[in-house]
Amino acid sequence: MPDEYIENLSMKTTEYISNQSKPFCIAFCLAILFLMGIVDYITGEEISLSVFYLIPVSLATWRTGRWIGILFCFFAALVWFFTDFMTGHIYSHFIIPYWNAFERLCFFLIVSYFLSRMKNSLMREKLLARIDSLTGLLNRIALNDAAQREIDKARRFKHPFTVAYIDLDNFKMVNDQLGHSVGDTLLQLVADIIKKNTRVVDIVARLGGDEFIILLPETEIESAQVVFKKLQERIIEAMQKNRWPITLSIGAVTYINPPDTVDNMIKKADNLMYSAKNSGKNKIIQELIDK
Repeated sequence: MPDEYIENLSMKTTEYISNQSKPFCIAFCLAILFLMGIVDYITGEEISLSVFYLIPVSLATWRTGRWIGILFCFFAALVWFFTDFMTGHIYSHFIIPYWNAFERLCFFLIVSYFLSRMKNSLMREKLLARIDSLTGLLNRIALNDAAQREIDKARRFKHPFTVAYIDLDNFKMVNDQLGHSVGDTLLQLVADIIKKNTRVVDIVARLGGDEFIILLPETEIESAQVVFKKLQERIIEAMQKNRWPITLSIGAVTYINPPDTVDNMIKKADNLMYSAKNSGKNKIIQELIDK
């Protein structure tokens, strides 16, 4: 029971620190570091607390990055050195305390290095898990999170937004006749055109196959129509240049009042896209929902 309590307390503390700003984390770690120096001084030379200096070093490295972590490694080694000096510890040779401080610094640096590498690897894996490997756009998981944040923001600030479901007409024909490598190149080109013709704040995702989602925050139906017409023209121009028989069917919904769920939002745009496809393809069908 005590072990579980300590583990839960440690996890909650780590989570709390991770949610704070970097300056707060740096100040917090400095406070821990100097507190460790005081405790180390009070306990004297008989009890070694050097391993506990890893607490501020580890927290600073994990929260603020490698370079701040390295700085804390030096701070920790210096605090230990001056604490050891203040306790009046007598050594057989004057070089020993300097060697001990150097040894601890190396230990702190090694731990900091591996922690920063571990965090970078975790962040990279987390990013890759949310990115479509072919196009570099967001995948379905990342789209759900980003769209939910936009729905929450629209509900809070009463701002409209527009979501579009895009399907490439005749994409299967290209895959069957020209091969999947050409199909992949085509999808990458479409994704690149969409990214270049949308804003940084816009959310662009590939759901799979030849289906894309674009979410335009704070965009009304008239402004969205301009964006989609431009995208349609640019993409078709690129397709004709490569002699690919591709057009676009787009279903778009502008929400004045946000939908209940992301799935409902995507389903509505998907239905409009199929209406565009069934009515002859290469069309844009938009709808305004203000209820």
